[in-house]
Amino acid sequence: MIVRWGLEELPGLLAELGVERPFLVASLRWSPPVEVAKAWREVPSDRIEEAAEAAKDADGLLALGGGSAIDLTKAISAETGLPMVSVPTTYSGAEWTPSFGIRSHDRLGRGGGSGAHLAGVVYEPELTLGLPQAESVGTALNALAHAAEALYVRGRNAEGDREALAGAALISVWLPRVVEDGGDLEARRGLLEGAMHAGAALAAGGLGLGHAMAQALGRRYGLPHGALNAITLPGALRFNEPVAGAEIARFGEAMSTRDPIVRVEELARLGGFERLRDLGVPKAELAEVAETAANRAGAQANPRPASPAEISRLLASVW
Repeated sequence: MIVRWGLEELPGLLAELGVERPFLVASLRWSPPVEVAKAWREVPSDRIEEAAEAAKDADGLLALGGGSAIDLTKAISAETGLPMVSVPTTYSGAEWTPSFGIRSHDRLGRGGGSGAHLAGVVYEPELTLGLPQAESVGTALNALAHAAEALYVRGRNAEGDREALAGAALISVWLPRVVEDGGDLEARRGLLEGAMHAGAALAAGGLGLGHAMAQALGRRYGLPHGALNAITLPGALRFNEPVAGAEIARFGEAMSTRDPIVRVEELARLGGFERLRDLGVPKAELAEVAETAANRAGAQANPRPASPAEISRLLASVW
């Protein structure tokens, strides 16, 4: 996948890919950065066939926004076979994987799939300047979870390790700076670069138990994926320490701390993310959520098998 920095690189990248009539999928706040054939601004959306039909005259796809816009574009790409270029405006890392989830407008999960044709990414830090603090922290913690889990999941590899450690180091340094001053462009760039490395780690290694829990919760309750990862990652790290202690220690070294779990909790609190109850998750349903999480791919790739009962206890510990 081709990676470029600076929005001025977008026209050249599209030309390099032979895309002359891109179809834009964008969040409502964004205007097209280049001339496009047509635009679609209903995200998240489960109307994939309709969106794909709207893109029939395009020769490529352009996603502008966060994870929802990028996931919808990936779904259209899988349906049409068109190559896609992403311009991420959050730190979600969705631009790095061909898989996608689809949510309805009430944000409830409506399925997902894979098979997107990823062609390129353009990162522009200035597009993150207006991102609210909670979304900045949440999507950055999602990226940090990508880095942490890539270091110990079954699909881990040397390339993923390098990307994960680079991403963890940058996120730990720059996220507090972004929270301190959301208009600090240097901090925004550093955090976006960290998310980029973490996304590459995700693509190389895959997801683990923390993501499985966050996905199960998000699909059921329509809650922000980043906020859920911020809350579930510490418990997943504690659960995995007996079998992945060395890898988690490396994660800590990258963040310049001897206690990486506490560091993750500190960073999560910057966005106010501490307990599931604060997000409205009902305690009585945790066992059902755990059953769902245990069957997700991230749980299956986790280095330590987790039963539904064990996952239920982990969820209860952060409720």
